[in-house]
Amino acid sequence: MTPDDRTLGSTGPTVSALGLGCMGMSALYGESDRAESIATIHAALEAGITLLDTGDFYGMGHNELLIREALQTAPAASRSKALTSVKFGALRTVEGGFTGYDGHPAAVRNFLAYSLQRLGLDHIDIYRIARVDPDVPIEETIGAMAEAVQAGHIRHIGLSEVGAHTMRRAAAVAPISDLQIEYSLLSRGIEAEILPTARELGIGITAYGVLSRGLISGHFTRDRQLSAGDFRGMSPRFQGENLHHNLDLVDALRKVATANGASVAQIAIAWVLAQNARRGLGIVPLIGARRRDRLAEALSALDLYLDDATLAEIETAIPAGSAAGERYPQAQMAHLDSEH
Repeated sequence: MTPDDRTLGSTGPTVSALGLGCMGMSALYGESDRAESIATIHAALEAGITLLDTGDFYGMGHNELLIREALQTAPAASRSKALTSVKFGALRTVEGGFTGYDGHPAAVRNFLAYSLQRLGLDHIDIYRIARVDPDVPIEETIGAMAEAVQAGHIRHIGLSEVGAHTMRRAAAVAPISDLQIEYSLLSRGIEAEILPTARELGIGITAYGVLSRGLISGHFTRDRQLSAGDFRGMSPRFQGENLHHNLDLVDALRKVATANGASVAQIAIAWVLAQNARRGLGIVPLIGARRRDRLAEALSALDLYLDDATLAEIETAIPAGSAAGERYPQAQMAHLDSEH
């Protein structure tokens, strides 16, 4: 265990301080370069990142197959340390639409079987339903995952985008390693109830969206034209006046970053990293780098030390609740147990 490693909750695995979110290599952000994606995964593993996060519905299995290829072609030393975190449950159409989520026990076993085959693994390290199925009690879904733990097919049970009440219900059935949920300078709603509940229950946090899908990366411009199939074209925070307001916040953050010899992305990631100590629980940011240069930039956030004065300046630049627009379109917000 290195000084930068973190344990996910009281029962979860020890992972690197940053994880690699692989979704953008297969879906929702337009075209990606397969060779560069694999090279980025290799570079992440070589740099000491151990946690690779995916979902079986990212590109309808494409992302899992990509990770399989990356792991099979990575040096043995780094490959042996890789841990997989997989979300399941989303129902898709041929055209790529989402039609809901299935958390029935039979569906859990079915999704798991396909993921193990695509990944070429005999187990998944952390397995979680992407969104709560409103037609299936969470106890039944978690119970099926607990059976998979007993069978050796998964090592740890995780949650995704659930609120405090659902977290308690799930933890009453089986040990929960971590909650994967959006957490960034623009998305701090979990601080009021969800983070304290996770700390109480001994559940870690894997934070996605730490750069708000590139919005606070420092690389997104006001005149940027998004490609077809890019999720951000439908995201409220990237629309019209919302976008201009949010990029004004980024401009304020840039001043703090520059004063600290850092990029906007680095200081935004470092802020989430700093919450690990401030909140008293294991918080691991997932960085969604699709290219090696973006990965290198993100990794440098590990070298940033933010004292209390700098943290205060960051939070003055982007105050809690200052983002314009919801984090998902209305139809998708309805699926977020964490928002109810």
